Amino acid sequence: MGVKIERVLNNNTVVSIDDNGKEIIVMGLGIAFQKKPGSYIPKAKVEKTFSLDNKAMNNKFMELVSNIPAEYVMLTENAIKISEERYNKKLNNSIYILLTDHIYSAIQRYKNGIQLKNALLWDIKRIYKDEFNIGLEVIQSIKEKFNIELSEDEAAFIALHIVNAELDVELGNVTVITKLIQDILKIVKYNFSITFDEDSLNYHRFLTHLKFFAQRLISDKVYKEDDEKNELYDMVKKNYSISFECVKKIEKLLKEEYKYGVTKDEKLYLMIHISKIIDI
Repeated sequence: MGVKIERVLNNNTVVSIDDNGKEIIVMGLGIAFQKKPGSYIPKAKVEKTFSLDNKAMNNKFMELVSNIPAEYVMLTENAIKISEERYNKKLNNSIYILLTDHIYSAIQRYKNGIQLKNALLWDIKRIYKDEFNIGLEVIQSIKEKFNIELSEDEAAFIALHIVNAELDVELGNVTVITKLIQDILKIVKYNFSITFDEDSLNYHRFLTHLKFFAQRLISDKVYKEDDEKNELYDMVKKNYSISFECVKKIEKLLKEEYKYGVTKDEKLYLMIHISKIIDI
């Protein structure tokens, strides 16, 4: 029989009810044109269905898509697909709302002759390389679809939204996390007078660890102390004394500048990653 319309949001988007009695958002080109609640849409015309985590988020998404053309949502959907399938990232569903709204706003700004500079562009390109590459693909899709050429600054803004959804933190906290990571990288770099091989697997693993380490710190969700790991900590501290001295500098920075305390477990993982980075 097809998909029953509960509510029409625009010509391309309707609200329906799934088999579990949950509201879903159904999209497809022109599926709601001249249709009313109670009528049906052929399943073949449905391009995408959405059901977000909770009712409040669903309501926000409905409000958004009722005012924004479906192609903007599909740009976000493509970014999510690339993130999850190519880069194996798990993203919070809030990205459907936040990134769609951002893309729409960025294009409206461009049409009005306004292009924002991203003060973190250089850091984002280095620290969030995967996310930045996804951002570049999104702005390439925008160019192909709308004949609008957004700058790398916008790719970096998109990258931040992906990081935000990846780490599940407030967008403003991503800036704090980025600065914290950069500060730690500087300590390691200058402590050992090295240049990072940014294409190496060990560097990529270190960055990934730092992203989630920083997230835990600002969310006050650090690892709990583990007696068994305390023994391992003492052994690693002894065997990797050079890395341990570097970790002490990191600990001092976090305590003095960020008011964060670092557990032995966290210091253990930092020592292990740093030892691999400096190849000892």
